[in-house]
Amino acid sequence: MSDKLTRAEVLKVAKLARLKLTDAELDDCTTKLGTILDYVASLDDVNTDDVEPLVHAVELSNVFRDDVVEPSLPQQAALANAPKTDGRFFLVPQILDAGD
Repeated sequence: MSDKLTRAEVLKVAKLARLKLTDAELDDCTTKLGTILDYVASLDDVNTDDVEPLVHAVELSNVFRDDVVEPSLPQQAALANAPKTDGRFFLVPQILDAGD
């Protein structure tokens, strides 16, 4: 088990995440999370002096497609599978109060 991570800290995180853990699960999570934190801490020993900071792990260029004008979906086809329609528009429940 990790010396850095305590059972009380895992219990606090579980409470914040609204997780109800048994004693066995709490011990298991403490051990496993401690191992993960130990591994992440070991990355501090890696020499990164000559490594450029990355925004992306893979070089990206323009990932957007060309903007090409194409015909729109006909109105009747767009409304064909709508649960409710008045023939011209989609009908949806009102979610905002107009307020006076």
